[in-house]
Order: sequence, then C-alpha cells, then structure tokens
Amino acid sequence: MDQFPCFGAVSFSMREKKKLDFTLKVIGGEVSSIPGLSDAIEETIHNALEDSLTWPVRIIIPIIPGDYSDLELKPAGILEVKLVQARGLTNKDIVGKSDPFAKVYVRPIKDRIKKSKTINNDLNPIWNEHFEFIVEDASTQNLVIKVYDDEGLGAAELIGCTRVYLNDLEPGKLKNMWLKLVKDLDVQRDTKYRGEVHVELLYCPNGVENELMNPFSNQKYSMTSLEKALNSGENGMLAADADRLIPTPKKKKDIIIRGVLSITVVSAENLPSMDIMGKAEPYVVLQMKKSESKNKTRVVNESLNPAWNQTFDFVVEDGLHDMLMVEVWDHDTFGKDYIGRCIITLTKVIMEGEYEDNFPLEGSKSGTLNLALKWTAQPLYRDI
Repeated sequence: MDQFPCFGAVSFSMREKKKLDFTLKVIGGEVSSIPGLSDAIEETIHNALEDSLTWPVRIIIPIIPGDYSDLELKPAGILEVKLVQARGLTNKDIVGKSDPFAKVYVRPIKDRIKKSKTINNDLNPIWNEHFEFIVEDASTQNLVIKVYDDEGLGAAELIGCTRVYLNDLEPGKLKNMWLKLVKDLDVQRDTKYRGEVHVELLYCPNGVENELMNPFSNQKYSMTSLEKALNSGENGMLAADADRLIPTPKKKKDIIIRGVLSITVVSAENLPSMDIMGKAEPYVVLQMKKSESKNKTRVVNESLNPAWNQTFDFVVEDGLHDMLMVEVWDHDTFGKDYIGRCIITLTKVIMEGEYEDNFPLEGSKSGTLNLALKWTAQPLYRDI
C-alpha cells in the first residue's frame, strides 16, 4: 500500500497440520463411559481445529480499511472421484469377513466428507460410486480415502487409509490408480499389507474453457468430443440440436449418457497353467454390471497366450455409472475354472471415444488381457 504501514492486511495459516494435544472433559458426566463417544468427539474437534487453521484456509486481519476479497478462500476447481473397488482388505472380523465402507474427502469437515455404501462380508468390495469435491488450492491439497469395517451399532474400525496429492494430477486428464492402504498417513512405519483401493480421478480447474472435458459436469462445452459424438448419434442429431441439449450452469442437471459400447477381446498373455500339461483352454465372459447383459468368446484350446479378436456390442443406459466386468475362465470337460478378472469403468472411453489397453488380471498370479473399447454415445439430461 502507498500509506503507512505500507501493507493493508495480514493473511496467515499453518502450512501443514500439527499434532494437537488437548484434554476432553464434560461437565456433569464422564464421557469415556459411553463406548466410542469420546473418540468421535475428539476426532470432530481435531478436524474442526485443523480445517480452520491449515492452508488453504486462512485468517485475514485488515490493517488499513479496504476490500481484501482477493485474499479470501475461493474455489479453484472441481475434483471428480470415482471410488471403483478395493482388493485384499485386512479382515477385522473374527467370524465372517469385514463389512467395508469408505470415507473420502479433500477437507475433513462434516459437510464435505463423502461416505460410500457398506458392502457386507466382502474383502474385495465393488463400490462404483462417484463423488465431487471443491478444490481451493491444487498445489497443496490432497485427497484422503479411509476404509473402515462397519461394526453396526459399535464404532467402525479403520482398515487402512491412503491419499493422493492433487498436484500430481494433470488437469483434464483422467487418472486411474490403485492405492495401497496404510495404518497412518503421517507415521508410516507399519509395512503390513492392508489392501488396495482402485480410484479414477479427474481434476478440472475453473476458468479453462473449450479445452477440458468433464463428462460429469453440467457446464456447457463448445465442440468437445462429447458433442462431436452427438453428430453421429443414433438419431442423427445436428450440432445445433446438441448445443440445445447441453445444460447451462444455472440449472443443475443429472447427466445420463446412453450409448453403445463395443469391446474387442483381442488376446491374453502369460495366463497361468490350469492343467497337468501346463496349458489352459481359456475363454472370456463380458458382463455389464447394471443391465447384467452378457457375452462370451469362443474357447481357445491349449494356450496360455490365446488370441480371440472377437467384438461384442452392449447397449448402455447410463455410461457414467455402469461398469464392464471381464472374467477369464478355463474350459474343462467336467466344468470350468476361474482364472481372473478385470473391472473397467466407462469414463475413459466416453472421454476419448476409443482406446486399447492391456489390463492385469485380478485374482490371478499372472496374465494380462488386451481389450479395445469404442463408445458411440447420445447424452440425455433430466432435471433433478
């Protein structure tokens, strides 16, 4: 400022969270007598203090009267998170298996923490849930995922946690990740395997127009690949019709993307041997999770590196929230033996139109599956 003391305001915050040491006492009673209540209250207080003092939250003290709104906390972008699944979770139950659910957040405050559904009795849960988070500073914030075992009326038990630094994400580019769970995000001395979580992340900063495509957003885009797909839609829509259907930010919409998914099962490599001769008779089963429609390839005899080159089409009613389940089986005279699977969300093929990739087989000691995916879509929107 051009007047003494030459600055108009002071803005400050903690660079990172600190260890908070406090004692919780309740007047007129003993809080520790209620199971789980003391820990829940302490966690709430800890998170509230942390969020009110740690960057990007900042405290602004005016020194000279003026407008300092440019110093205030502002949204910088949107982080789209698809919580796909987990595998190999540590079992916390003596009888049966854990009932896992996840809490996901960028800032640990109550109205911004998202909770997944609980999958009962499963150490390899499939959630397939989508969450959206406001980002204030992508250079310093991170996404935290905590997986718990639901204990019903009792306090949930932490299975493990993980995080992703947002500055590792390329704006507008979908990132598919498997994240290992740890006991504690800050003190990582425990090397015990607690399982992994599968997520898809897409960060879209504010103020970037006509460059980034966010299929989950209700923003209006000009001639993105999504609109171009409309031109070849099953109704032969023109660009003008597409522009009319794209919703504006003034009215929130629930985006439903309907289309045809074409999957070419190209080949597999390094499959595990399934018989005494060191071979297998593999075939592939494809299924859409929501519609449960199925197709399967032919059987390739005595091969650990089979080639199919077969294409299958699926009509998908809600591409953003459906997923493709691909399983590899070994054909046997007296039945069939499971080899492994891969689970594929449709976000990437919707954004890119088509792509080909090698997918590692989950649940198998070896093997990859080569698939080519193509999407022909017609977005539909409904008010909510």
